[in-house]
Amino acid sequence: MSKINRDLTDVLLTSQKKYYPSRKILKQAIVKDYEKILKETVSDPIKFWEEAARDVEWFREWDKVFDNSNKPFFKWFVGGKTNLAYNALDRHIKTKTRNKTAIIWEDETGRTRKYKYIEVYYEVNKIVNALRNNGIKKGDRVAIYMPNIPEIAFVMLACAKMGVMHSVVYAGFSANALADRIKDARAKILFTADGSFRRGKVINLKEIADEAVKKCRTIKKVVVVKNNKKKVNFNPKKDIWYKDFIKGQSCEAEAAPMDAEDPAFVLYTSGTTSKPKGVVHVHGGYQVGVLRTIKWVFDLHGNEIFWCTADPGWITGHSYIIYGPLLAGITTVMYEGVPDVPQPDRIYKIIQKYKINILYTAPTLIRALMRYGTKWPKKYKMSSLRILGSVGEPINPEAWKWYYTYIGKKRCPIMDTWWQTETGMNMITPLPAAPLKAGSACKPFPGIIADVVDKKGKSVLAGKGGYLVIRNQWPSMIRTIFNNPERYIKTYWSQIKGVYFTGDVAFRDKDGYFWIQGRADDVLKIAGHRIGTAEVESAFVSHPKVVEAGVIGVPDKIKGEVIKAFVILKEGVKATEELKKELKKQVRKTLGPIAVIKDIEFVDKLPKTRSGKIMRRVLKAKELGLPLGDTSSLV
Repeated sequence: MSKINRDLTDVLLTSQKKYYPSRKILKQAIVKDYEKILKETVSDPIKFWEEAARDVEWFREWDKVFDNSNKPFFKWFVGGKTNLAYNALDRHIKTKTRNKTAIIWEDETGRTRKYKYIEVYYEVNKIVNALRNNGIKKGDRVAIYMPNIPEIAFVMLACAKMGVMHSVVYAGFSANALADRIKDARAKILFTADGSFRRGKVINLKEIADEAVKKCRTIKKVVVVKNNKKKVNFNPKKDIWYKDFIKGQSCEAEAAPMDAEDPAFVLYTSGTTSKPKGVVHVHGGYQVGVLRTIKWVFDLHGNEIFWCTADPGWITGHSYIIYGPLLAGITTVMYEGVPDVPQPDRIYKIIQKYKINILYTAPTLIRALMRYGTKWPKKYKMSSLRILGSVGEPINPEAWKWYYTYIGKKRCPIMDTWWQTETGMNMITPLPAAPLKAGSACKPFPGIIADVVDKKGKSVLAGKGGYLVIRNQWPSMIRTIFNNPERYIKTYWSQIKGVYFTGDVAFRDKDGYFWIQGRADDVLKIAGHRIGTAEVESAFVSHPKVVEAGVIGVPDKIKGEVIKAFVILKEGVKATEELKKELKKQVRKTLGPIAVIKDIEFVDKLPKTRSGKIMRRVLKAKELGLPLGDTSSLV
């Protein structure tokens, strides 16, 4: 029996057992009757989302809740006026929340900072005024290349407050990747830092930013945060320290009234081509979806300490480190570095130190903690924890049970969430009152109609694998791909007629629980980060000794997937172990450290279709010892 078939059998057997919430969880749950709310919202999801929109403030109420007259460019809360940053920050200043801690920050060296809502408000307003004084106006783009520090939140909020689109680029990406994203967005200002900490090492972000800016004509100014006092090159004509940038600016600024459909930000995510997709989210619908999901999925009552271990460079960080917690008026924890440094108990110490109530993390980190054994979590009671969450990739049942037993102490339900950069919010997820199954994301969030279908869009039977699709629309959905509406239509709305095509494969069990199995396309998912195969292959081919390359993701116990490359060398080039090391360095330099190459195999040819497309599924089938499937299209 193949590994995949064994895994599927394990899943189906596991699915027979349910983990029920405690009486305490049920008593305090916002939504007590899970099945009832699901049935009610399926019959009228638009009514559900209209009610959810009352949770945020509007400068002007909408004329129409939902407009599908120009499919697939759907609109929500048409005619409504609001502002994402106003709802995440300004509206709280009128209440007691103004004096509540908004952000707790710590890094792996032990430095800490705390900011109250009123302090964040003042800092954000200074940035708003500084940007306005530098000619930045509504509709412009600002690039952000910073570590997980409070300033990244301040800049994001400032951009949203004045109607400027921010484009956050994960600080693990290389100069080339940063430059590509800046150029596509045509950003005018770049915010960065002198450096960041990771596993005891200092990463020189300013140096990487400088290299990227050389290729970007649109950048007029680079604002640099002093984060680790690393000596950096400084161009006085273009560079300015963050403190000097905001010095003397007023701590008051009005939020721009934004149309509900005005873009709030663009966030780049990998696709099946070498060019990343700029996913556009808007002010109105995005905040409605994110606030409703964080409140219901994590059962928020207003005084929680919430720790999402992701990075603001990804959508998880946008929605559930920055905007979600602040929209809900709770305290969010930001951590710079790796939460197992200097010892594997670092994550447990932080939970205990700050009395964290909700931990939202990735299966990659859970599996890494599992490697260290159970002695570390057993040292800590972590009695403040109430809800656990999982995000970024499907969680295997073994990791789910370990998380539930040793971190949650068998009392904290796990909210295993499936969603995407494009969806903006949790889409398939349990609620705390729901019976859970280890490894399943359970059922769609209220107001979402998901299905598993065949290539023709027909629903498949329970236990049968198929394509995961969403049959309705929701407020926080992607509006378009920046500067490329044709790609938006082709990628999400042309694969299977009449539904949103997620690109993932899944199946439902007999109870209607969804089990996500991974990507149907050629996007790799490494430690929760999406990387396009075309981007990796381009990095290989840019080496002078390489003719062609094909890459696949292979299972890895810690990272979920790592990369195996099949490389064709130029004639006369000798295949050596030294060359393998050289090529790995090449990919790392091009894409950054998230592109983990496990192995390189030198080959004479790659399986291709007649049109020249590399058949990566054939490479993967051979690698994993699985049937090759239909090979009729191979040359």
